[in-house]
Amino acid sequence: MSSPTDCIVCGTCVADLIVRPVPLEQPVGGGRLFHVDPLAVTTGGIVCNTGVAMRRLGATVEVAAFVGDDLWGREIRSGLLAEGIVVEALEGHPSAASSTTAVLIDAGSERSFAHHVGAAGMLDLAFVRRHVARFARSRIAVVGYVGLLPALERDLVEAVALIRDTGCRVVLETGGSGGSILDVAPALRHTDVFVPSHDEARHQTGLDDPRDIIACYRGHGAAGIVGVKCGTRGSVVSPSPGVVIEVPCIVPPAPVIDTTGAGDSFLAGLLVGLLRGMPVAEAARLGAATAACCVTRAGATAGLRGYDETLRLARG
Repeated sequence: MSSPTDCIVCGTCVADLIVRPVPLEQPVGGGRLFHVDPLAVTTGGIVCNTGVAMRRLGATVEVAAFVGDDLWGREIRSGLLAEGIVVEALEGHPSAASSTTAVLIDAGSERSFAHHVGAAGMLDLAFVRRHVARFARSRIAVVGYVGLLPALERDLVEAVALIRDTGCRVVLETGGSGGSILDVAPALRHTDVFVPSHDEARHQTGLDDPRDIIACYRGHGAAGIVGVKCGTRGSVVSPSPGVVIEVPCIVPPAPVIDTTGAGDSFLAGLLVGLLRGMPVAEAARLGAATAACCVTRAGATAGLRGYDETLRLARG
């Protein structure tokens, strides 16, 4: 562990089974047969989605997570290794199955998820303490998904503070419903970047307008970069208190196939931009371009492109 790492991604690590097209507008019903495209198995969750996207953009990445001692855990490990990601802190849990998701996608690319939290939900403060030296050698740590890490969320403040005390900047990411504001708010004063999705932010705060949501997070002590990812409406990002930037979506370089992982890709581009010293607005545009690439292929990582091509899209 002598060489420093750009980013360590810690938390939800998933095997995704992609099923499309699924008629989500009506109940499937018992005994019904419908035809779909060939099923695809990909890696998923914040650890894989954001980790792979950052690696494709040229960052050095390692991961810290639990997987099961099973077929899916081996698939996840193999997929990350193939991307050049360090997996020394990818621990096999002795009893829990790997986290898995069936991603059901309709003809219009809307998605529903059948998710088993599994081993990912076992990650706790003791796990973070066990790998504190890895956080200390990383420039940025991404921790997520808050809302799907029940064992960690009760100690989230202590975990985030522990990581930040090593000198590593902390990024929180949410998933599912986004968790409770009671879990997230106390950790915000120790968090350098927090940009949840609009649905997750609305669930946390009870507010709808992104600027009001940002103000709410600021009121809870968030001093770093705060924002809201708003899907096809782009993103709203606040680099510092009193400053708000609207970041429109970027037109994808190919037809939209699947929006799975777009939010995680946005985060990856934003963080790589920040690591390269870009102003927040430019880094957020790189995030938007990364998300635009992501949606052009099925799954969360197949559509991702290299840094130079993604940067050209961001600036074009």
